Amino acid sequence: MGKRYERIDGRIRAFIEDQPVFFTATAPLADDGHVNLSPKGRAGTLVVIDELTLAYLDFGGSGAETVAHLRENGRITLMWCAFTGPPKVLRVHGRGEPVFRDDPRWATYIPYFADADGPAARAIIVIHARRISDACGFAVPFMEYREERTQHAEHFGRKSDEEFAAYCAKKEYVPVSLDGLPALPMPLPPRTDLADRPAESGLRSA
Repeated sequence: MGKRYERIDGRIRAFIEDQPVFFTATAPLADDGHVNLSPKGRAGTLVVIDELTLAYLDFGGSGAETVAHLRENGRITLMWCAFTGPPKVLRVHGRGEPVFRDDPRWATYIPYFADADGPAARAIIVIHARRISDACGFAVPFMEYREERTQHAEHFGRKSDEEFAAYCAKKEYVPVSLDGLPALPMPLPPRTDLADRPAESGLRSA
C-alpha cells in the first residue's frame, strides 16, 4: 500500500542514499513535445540537502533535455527502485531548477559534491520536493549491484575545462532540446573554482 510522507528524513532519506541509481522524468509544456526519462548514477552525485530539497550533478553528455524542461516549466519527478531487500518504489515530485557554472549559488552547492565533482559538471539540478510517496514495488525484479562504471569519469577526466566546453558546443542537443527549447548556456561558462583544485587522481592523462 502506497504512503505519502511530509519530508525526506529517517528511513526515506536512508533509502534514497543507499540506491546506486535513480531516474528523472521531465516534459515540455507542448502537447507534441518529447517527454524525457533519464537514468542517473555515479556515487556521490546526488545529495539530500534538507528535508525538502535534493540536488544532483548534471554531467556532460549528448543532450540536455532535463535542463531545458526545467528552464521552461520547472516540473520534475525523481524515482528510486529497491532492487535488493524489501520491495519499494519511491517518487519525489517537485520543482527543479538548473544552477549554472556562472550562477552565484554554484559556490554554495558544489561543495556538497566534493567526492564526485569533476570538470564534466555542467550544472547542478536543485529539486524542491512537493510530493513524496512510495509504492509497493512488487513487480520490480531483484538485481545485484556489482560496481560503478568508470568510463564516464575517465573519459571526461582527461579533458581540460576548455576541451570540455568545446565538446559541449559540438553537440546539437546541448544548447537546445529536441523541441528547440533553450538548454545549456553557450559558450559554456568556465569553471573558475577548478583552478585551485588538484587534477583528479588517475583520470587525467600525463
